[in-house]
Amino acid sequence: MPTDLLRQFTDAIGSFFDNEAVQLGLRAIFVYVVILWLAAAYWAFRDMQARTENPILPYLGAALIILFTPLLFPFAVVVYRIVRPQERLGEVYERNLAEEALLAEVEAIHTCPGCARRTHDDWIICPTCRTRLNRVCPNCGRLVGLDWSLCAFCGKDFERPEPALERAAGTERTGAPAGAGQPIEQPRRRSPQVAVAPELQARPVRVARAPERPAQGS
Repeated sequence: MPTDLLRQFTDAIGSFFDNEAVQLGLRAIFVYVVILWLAAAYWAFRDMQARTENPILPYLGAALIILFTPLLFPFAVVVYRIVRPQERLGEVYERNLAEEALLAEVEAIHTCPGCARRTHDDWIICPTCRTRLNRVCPNCGRLVGLDWSLCAFCGKDFERPEPALERAAGTERTGAPAGAGQPIEQPRRRSPQVAVAPELQARPVRVARAPERPAQGS
């Protein structure tokens, strides 16, 4: 009796699967599983491309899912989601941009090198610790940094000394006076004075005149 029931059950199952509609449905399910398997491999390939710059890793991720066959590929998807990088390249790029923007904002805030307190751009001396922050250009009168070699507004070269300083520096190097290279004006010579005897000074000086010539024709 139990054997008859088992035989009837197996015959019913066999007749069920022998049905053309059931076979068509099974074939459709198999095709759907194969398509889902290949789609999962392609998804792993594209997802790995978006998460790494290595050209080999996307192929390895797709091969991992394909090697697990159409029946076991869900386990391959779980393994892939565990070992894949957590961030995409776009997310990493956005995070780097946010960090650079934050760093630029921090660098834009000027602080005193002496007391590390916040200062303003137009300050010359820190009011807290009296540290010199900027200097005034002697040519245009605008504020410039202490580490500037020339003025960005008027082009004044701070490393080039002034003309008066250049002459003083040349005097120190050569040991000659400041006007050594210029011609020296010679003093005017005065005619020597001749001493005259007192008795000659009282006498009037007579000037000899030439004799007049008679006029012609007289």
